[in-house]
Amino acid sequence: MLASSGRFVPSPQGRIARFGVLGLLIVLVLAMPQLIPEVYTNILSRAAVYAVVALSMNILVGYTGQVSLGHSAFLGVGAFASGYTITELHLPFLFGFLVAALTGALAAVLLGLVALRLAGLYLALVTIAYGQFAQETIFNIREITGGGAGMGAARPELLRDNARYAYFCFLIVALVLAFDWRLTATRAGRAIQALRDDERVAASWGIDIARYKLLAFVASGVLCGIAGAMFASIEEIVSPQDFGFSLSLTFLLMTVVGGAGNRWGVAQGGILFAVLPTLLERAHENFHVFPFTLIRATWEPAIAAVLLLLTLIFYPGGIAQQQAHLLRWLSFGPFKGEHHDEKPRGGAVGARP
Repeated sequence: MLASSGRFVPSPQGRIARFGVLGLLIVLVLAMPQLIPEVYTNILSRAAVYAVVALSMNILVGYTGQVSLGHSAFLGVGAFASGYTITELHLPFLFGFLVAALTGALAAVLLGLVALRLAGLYLALVTIAYGQFAQETIFNIREITGGGAGMGAARPELLRDNARYAYFCFLIVALVLAFDWRLTATRAGRAIQALRDDERVAASWGIDIARYKLLAFVASGVLCGIAGAMFASIEEIVSPQDFGFSLSLTFLLMTVVGGAGNRWGVAQGGILFAVLPTLLERAHENFHVFPFTLIRATWEPAIAAVLLLLTLIFYPGGIAQQQAHLLRWLSFGPFKGEHHDEKPRGGAVGARP
């Protein structure tokens, strides 16, 4: 229904339905570590990591329109910073997350300063070069990363159980979603999003392009650094081989497929790409009919490419576009056609779509 101001307000039954569905979704998420076999629990933690990375990518790709193909380096920087803090400096586990966030911010500042005057293809090339430099040089400094042997990142006793660590990762995802929501509601967040449409128009409004572009890089680097700390402690060891260029490409694909610019869509895109290899392998093992007999986890890049093409052709807004009506409904807005079904309140005679 419509309030006297013209804003849609759900009916009491509509609010109950929305709270009920949201509650069921939360219960399902919280029950997942208990419902799946123990051997797959760490996949949930990886899905949480990918969701955080997707949200960090979204700040650059979705909000500012910048293309980054070096996010695997941000993830690696955070992972090794956390591992070094925990293993070599013997500092508390959560302190490793703080160091990872600060290290990610520093790496983002260095890359952002270089990329301030670049866009499009040139920015993509710079981020690729940064990712390659990090993988081939920085991540092979034995004193910092342990070289080929890798760097340990042990969990505290409280999080030793894989299910508990998955819940810890879920909590971080919730905090990052809250941060992202708050960011977009601030003046700085709105300025960052204005860069996506037209930087010249944004500058004419008095927006400092360089300042807010750098802020977007820093915010993205901080979140990806935190994701790196989460990633390092999934298997409690991290090595340079974990952060190749293909991982950066996967991060960009999952952001586009999820729906760049929509936090809920990109988070789902990250989760999808995190569990995709396991889903393919399980389908191959359990369904002995065509085409599952041919599908293997190594098909992930090909399937990702197909998903990208289908997204660009049929749903440019990705998963978020496909779920637009449901997401709006869960956000206490009208579902498709709902504003025609409910009577207006306070004398309003029309509905705003």
